[in-house]
Amino acid sequence: MSLRFITPNQHGILDFLVGTALIVAPSVLGLGASNPLAFWLSVVTGVAVFALSLVTDYRFGLARIIPFWGHLTVDGIVGAAFVVAPGVIGFTGLDAWYYWVNGLAVLIVVALGLTQQPDETQAG
Repeated sequence: MSLRFITPNQHGILDFLVGTALIVAPSVLGLGASNPLAFWLSVVTGVAVFALSLVTDYRFGLARIIPFWGHLTVDGIVGAAFVVAPGVIGFTGLDAWYYWVNGLAVLIVVALGLTQQPDETQAG
């Protein structure tokens, strides 16, 4: 039995929710106290999430250039980068926790993600 259960369709919904949160949360939480880059890294990453989603080959993609497994690879790299960013860039306090929590959440979603949408005609 596979522990992977997050479908590409579910992942796509998460992409747009997370992209929005990454853009809005820095203002709401007041990120950037330890380093202004803590604010802007989140906002830029949120915009990049939307861009990547729009060129991914899944239900929500418009151009469908990047295969979904490639999208998951990019997500994994971003998750890992978020986990190490506080140490590398020098974020502390809430800025650091924000990146640690988000990075771990992304890595968990990637680890639990299916690389293909299940055939719904065989469900049941």
